[in-house]
Amino acid sequence: MRIKILRRQSSDTKPYWQEFNIDKNNELSIAGVLEQLNSRDELRDIEGKSTARIEWECSCLQGMCGACAMVINKRPALACEVFLRDIKTDTITLEPLSKFPVIRDLVVDRSIIEDNLRKAHVYIEEFKGNNPKVYDQMYSVGKCLKCGLCLEVCPNYKSGEKFFGTAFAHESFLVASRSKTREEKIRKSYVKHFETGCSKSLSCSVVCPMNIKTIASIGRMNKGK
Repeated sequence: MRIKILRRQSSDTKPYWQEFNIDKNNELSIAGVLEQLNSRDELRDIEGKSTARIEWECSCLQGMCGACAMVINKRPALACEVFLRDIKTDTITLEPLSKFPVIRDLVVDRSIIEDNLRKAHVYIEEFKGNNPKVYDQMYSVGKCLKCGLCLEVCPNYKSGEKFFGTAFAHESFLVASRSKTREEKIRKSYVKHFETGCSKSLSCSVVCPMNIKTIASIGRMNKGK
């Protein structure tokens, strides 16, 4: 079995494809495959050329941190949640998320997600307490990993300069529902940076590893409840 990786040595260099031979072990995840490749005494590609270790990110390896988000066989996913037994092709392709600046290989800079929250001043300021009517959705939104998969598949999200995407909508709902003094301002930012740019394709809901109820966040924010 082969794994084909879109590599890049730095943000200033051109990307290139490099292939490696791997043993097919159905119990291994893509994260496990990358770990095995990097643990070899010397990493060589299919042409026998010695190469640098593959740069990628991971933390929990249990689908709880979102660090290992990448594009696997043209589908955005967490590397720790995609197993070889689920892949029907003889060659696996791995690419970095395309909506974020590439740092190196499969590592991208997702800081714009938090930067946009600061830019829109999405913070509680004075806590007003929780509303029991939205407990379920607050719990769901609280699981957001900010992994960027929802932004990767979104047809409306480009660079995050104007339209901030689903992760912003979720956080806006969570903070607005708990803020005593900033709820109205947060809702105005939500309209400016999400509502007016969202075409409701809902591809974000399909790809979310935490199965967050996107429609519920949008509905709550639109109704002002």
